[in-house]
Amino acid sequence: MRALRILLIVVVILGGLFVLADRLAVGFAEDEVAAKVQSRENLAAAPDVSIKGFPFLTQVASGSLDDVELGMKGFEATAGAEGKSIRIDDLKANMKGVEFSGDYSSATAATATGTASVSYAELLKTAKSEPTQVAPGVTASVVGLSDGGNGKIKVAVEATVLGTKLPEPVYVLSSVSAQGDTVRVKADTLPNFGGAEIAESRARAITDFEQKIDGLPGGIQLDGVQAAKDGVEITVKGSDVRLAG
Repeated sequence: MRALRILLIVVVILGGLFVLADRLAVGFAEDEVAAKVQSRENLAAAPDVSIKGFPFLTQVASGSLDDVELGMKGFEATAGAEGKSIRIDDLKANMKGVEFSGDYSSATAATATGTASVSYAELLKTAKSEPTQVAPGVTASVVGLSDGGNGKIKVAVEATVLGTKLPEPVYVLSSVSAQGDTVRVKADTLPNFGGAEIAESRARAITDFEQKIDGLPGGIQLDGVQAAKDGVEITVKGSDVRLAG
């Protein structure tokens, strides 16, 4: 019995040491991956990296990580071909099957899915902000975006009719969708500017707009979009996503 107790104590101690070594190793690996991603994406701060699964050391031995979560705050994505950018908030990506080199200088995920958000203030920058003539004596411009409920965006349009600015913005509910790498906002109904007759194409030149979002980290791509309380929520996905190297 005494020998058995000693054996059990030894097993517990060795198990504890293994767990400690495993957790130290995973912490080191998370820091290394975060540093590589920060360098590759030219981020102001290191992202949050969480390597899932236990034990970690057996994953290291195989050269593949089962599940890696990546989180970024305030990522500046490319917004079209003019060198502009758009701020992506709270980007979270779940990476599966991450193959890596021994020094983590290269790491590629077989698949990735995730979520992020774009504030209405950020999206508003892409809408027309300068007053534009939509009919004789009528000029209009988009001045605000907000949650319209039921997955719609409420677009506020300010108009001037025959030199007099309307006392209140005209509001239209708009649908939002993702087509390829582009977020599209399209009014469900056309605005009424004091009864003035306006051609649909002229009205939509004000109310409808789009924002291209590419240059997301590792080559992940826009998958879907929906309106929410504080902005639009987007989903992303990708394959052969490069985290480092």
